[in-house]
Amino acid sequence: MTTAPTLCITERCTRTLRDWELAARMVCCSICHDQMRHWLQQIPAALIVLRDGSMQRERTSDSGGRGGTRTPPLPCREDVLSFVGPAATGTVHDPHGDQTGSRPIIDTLGSWARLVCEERNLAGPARWTETELASWLIPQLGFATTQAWVADLHRELFDMAREIRGIARTGIRTEALSRPCPRCEDLLLQRTDHDLYIRCTGCGTAFTQTELNDDAPRQLEAINPAA
Repeated sequence: MTTAPTLCITERCTRTLRDWELAARMVCCSICHDQMRHWLQQIPAALIVLRDGSMQRERTSDSGGRGGTRTPPLPCREDVLSFVGPAATGTVHDPHGDQTGSRPIIDTLGSWARLVCEERNLAGPARWTETELASWLIPQLGFATTQAWVADLHRELFDMAREIRGIARTGIRTEALSRPCPRCEDLLLQRTDHDLYIRCTGCGTAFTQTELNDDAPRQLEAINPAA
């Protein structure tokens, strides 16, 4: 009896877990693990851009080109300041919908650090800052990939990375590759900015550039077979 393949449990991944990943009791694939590590590694540099951006005031103007508000504006962008600012230590209630911006980075990273500390009986980082938390979480990702909650971790880090790119105004480009997928042989390979892998939108397989380079001679032989 053939058993169904075990798939990575993260929301945006359809990759089948490899034998070595299953042996390591991983429930998300190594590709998603590498994505999370990449997003965490970007935190120190991102904070420089974000904190500079938080000082750039959002302005509106009328048809005459004059800008203004009914009340004097804050010397910063409130949404960005909230994103890179401190987090509340307790439960936040917002009955009037006054909360501005996304969940603070330090709150996202801190909540996951606390969970790992509880489950592994660890002390956590020496300092509770975005940079320290991100650096501390990176070596904990191996443990996270064996836990069912890794799907939530991957989603929250993805949302955080997307928010960072939106504020920093760095667009995400996807380009199609003019070569067939080594697995399904359809012309559906795509390369996306900030993604460590080239992915096939048909069969869902992900490849490194080295893997594609290694497969090039075989595909060339298929196109031009020896006489």
